[in-house]
Amino acid sequence: MGQWIQLDTPHGAVAAWQADPPAAAKAGLVVIHEIFGVNPHIRAVADGYAAEGYAVLAPAFFDPIERGVELDYGEAGFARGRELVNRLGLEAALDIVAAAAAQLRARLASSDASRAPAAVGTVGYCWGGTVAMLSALKLGLPSVAYYGARNLPFLEDPALTAAPKAPVMFHFGEQDASIPPEAVAAHRRALPSMDVFTYPAGHAFNRDVDPKAYDKPSARLALARSLAFLAEQLR
Repeated sequence: MGQWIQLDTPHGAVAAWQADPPAAAKAGLVVIHEIFGVNPHIRAVADGYAAEGYAVLAPAFFDPIERGVELDYGEAGFARGRELVNRLGLEAALDIVAAAAAQLRARLASSDASRAPAAVGTVGYCWGGTVAMLSALKLGLPSVAYYGARNLPFLEDPALTAAPKAPVMFHFGEQDASIPPEAVAAHRRALPSMDVFTYPAGHAFNRDVDPKAYDKPSARLALARSLAFLAEQLR
């Protein structure tokens, strides 16, 4: 379903996995990967959202540092992924999200000149969950954030939380050692108008290629809630 394209960003050209729906797109969606790059799992996630009617871009956020990064879930992959996200930084990641959103809007407008400006949102996982949250709070893109473990410092910034620019839906695993219950509670305190859901699962419960992490019932329920949220927000 998908294919690689080039996306122009303030940090140079980056590759992006483009997945298009089988009919006219409802809206645009930026898929934000985990620390492992746009690997086969993330490409499948993007294709899945395209099958639900969204025009999707999944940028390769690490391209400004090293092109073509696709990591596995072993110790070396975790270590390399952490290094790359730290080198990239969240502000550069948001620049890439904004560039992807702009390209989606332009492409959808060119496909139907009569339509109103296309709505664009994001969905992100792990590190990408934090980028998704910031895409809502800072960029005004309605977003779904799965188990973002880097969220807490931003929840302490009233300049972000007092008047969020767009809504964000949160998904967390109740058995996630990296995001304890008190961290989940901090989201509810800082952003009381946002949906914060928890599931009887651990971290990365949506990662269906990883049997140690995947929890099928939780992933299915979170996806159903995410699709309902996107349908409501991206109209």
